[in-house]
Amino acid sequence: MKIIVKYSVISLLLFTLTACLYPEQRRVENQTPHPDQIQLVQAAVSQFQQDTGILPIKNRDQDTPIYQKYPIDFNKLVPKYLQTPPGNAFESGGVFQYVLVNVEEDPTVKIIDLILVDEVRDLQMRVDQYRRDHTYPPFKDMLAKSVFTIDFEKLNIKTIPQVRSPITGDYLPYVINHEGKVLVDYSIDLYKLLQNNEHNFQAGEDIRDLIVENSFFVPVYSAPYTVENDEPVFLVN
Repeated sequence: MKIIVKYSVISLLLFTLTACLYPEQRRVENQTPHPDQIQLVQAAVSQFQQDTGILPIKNRDQDTPIYQKYPIDFNKLVPKYLQTPPGNAFESGGVFQYVLVNVEEDPTVKIIDLILVDEVRDLQMRVDQYRRDHTYPPFKDMLAKSVFTIDFEKLNIKTIPQVRSPITGDYLPYVINHEGKVLVDYSIDLYKLLQNNEHNFQAGEDIRDLIVENSFFVPVYSAPYTVENDEPVFLVN
């Protein structure tokens, strides 16, 4: 009887340990971009378009920022074109939103890091509250026309926050535009991409597609950038 109880306890402990480890393993997997999953979604999108003549996307307002404007609607792809959404997709409990870029000429699947999105939204809430209390956004130094650093002291934030880039892994600063919208400054990422990739960009052209063309991601919450002396600068209209 003691032997039976002993083995029952061991079995229970093993089951509990497995149950604890599996969600953690799944959590890590769901925070990693997988090229094979992106390729599967790309194939499904292409076949859907070939069969129907339209793209499997959700409707968004016309003023939605371009990199967030065409989220993929997995309800239109599952189960005929995909068995399930990718494990790292938001719809499956992951931290990425699958979107399309270049929809007119060559619809291409990319992803948005929703951890970055949440961090920007959290800071935006602080900025919005400050504006309600003080009328004006917490501007500090002007970086370019309509782009400013943020005065975090006014927001009672002692340590200047940064957000981890899903593209390079570097930590990027926040900036704010003249409308009080919080943005991510992708200058560090763009500088590395300019140095490490051939390009034909000229001054006055938006160079953010460097990120799109050389990574899995799109630069959400970004201002337009151009190039001067082979370095990224904010594009001033």
